[in-house]
Amino acid sequence: MLVLSRNTHEVITIGDYIEVRVLSISGDTVKLGIQAPVNVPVHRSEIYAKIEHEKYAAESTD
Repeated sequence: MLVLSRNTHEVITIGDYIEVRVLSISGDTVKLGIQAPVNVPVHRSEIYAKIEHEKYAAESTD
């Protein structure tokens, strides 16, 4: 795992097409802006887990 320290408005670039920008920091909350191509899905981990669970459930009922 790569661990980076960034300040507000600084950017992390992933590959050629994905940017993660620190929009604001307030206490323990960090707001990030993620710019990625439309064909790259971007989800919070809990939403991704729910999507994967629903896909698995749908496949088991087929």
